Parts: sequence; C-alpha cells; structure tokens
Amino acid sequence: MREHYFIQWTDAMRTLLHTSRLRLEPFDEAHFAGLLALNSDPVVMQFLGDGSPTTPTEVHQSIDTAKARWERFGFSWWSFIRHDSGEIIGAGCVQHIENEPGNPVEVGWRLKRDHWGHGYATEAARAMIGFAFDELCLASIYATTHPSNERSINVMKRLGMRSVGLQPYYGTLAGGV
Repeated sequence: MREHYFIQWTDAMRTLLHTSRLRLEPFDEAHFAGLLALNSDPVVMQFLGDGSPTTPTEVHQSIDTAKARWERFGFSWWSFIRHDSGEIIGAGCVQHIENEPGNPVEVGWRLKRDHWGHGYATEAARAMIGFAFDELCLASIYATTHPSNERSINVMKRLGMRSVGLQPYYGTLAGGV
C-alpha cells in the first residue's frame, strides 16, 4: 500500500514531495546546517561512502552536485523536513547507482538517529519511489546497502522490495533489492 503524497513543481525541474509528516525539498544552501548535522554523525554515516562523517566543505559540494543533477536529470537528493517543526531530519535520493547515468536508478535515505524507528524512512522512500514510477516513468527502482545494515534492509522489506543479492557497487559488495 502506497502512502499518498503530492508533488509541487519548483524552478529548474526541482520537485517538492509532501507526505503526511514530511516535506521533501531538493537540496539547497538553506539546508546546509541541517545536512551538516545529519552527515557529521559517525553512526549515521557508518554504511555510507568511506564510513566517515562529512566535512562542511563536502556538504557544500554535495548540495552543488545535487543541484546540478536536478538540472541535468530532473531528480537527485531531497532534504526531509518535518511539517510540524521545520527540522531537517534526513535526506534521500533518486539517483543512478554509483552516479553513473547508464546505471539503474536507486532510491536511498538516511535519518538523524533520534528519528530512527518512527517510520520516517519508509514514508519518505514511498514518496520518492512514487515519484520515480509516476513522474519519471521508470519500470523498476533499486536500493543498495551494506549487507550488515539491518535497518535499511528492513525498510527495503517494508517497501516490498526483494533482494537480488550482492552486487559490486560503490567500491564494495552491496546488497541490492
């Protein structure tokens, strides 16, 4: 069962998504402090990239990169913002695996630790997957994670995704669904 979401188009093909509790906004400089707080937590980042927190410079670069991908592809990274508080509690994407345009498209997410276990990742992922199918007309979408990232694997299962086994993505073997 897909949660209802709605889409709001903004400038340059950048799309806002709304769910019952969240607003998903394309990365922007206004999100810098919230994204830095999210990405500087070593536990949040343990399964992403090289597993280390990102620096302020890297957060600025990720915002610039995401904006360029929105311009080029019409999809990229969103900040997850709670409707009730305006707090950035996470981030997620629809992007080509390994950021290579010829690769399949994946959905991905990360949340601040104090928001784990409340269904936000599943809620946001459902909206992003709906966007991928409904607006981008994709036939399929994937998700990748480290094989020991049980929290993300459980979200993938709740989304109805099925495992396709370990694949050589992002410089390591990642579980693909």
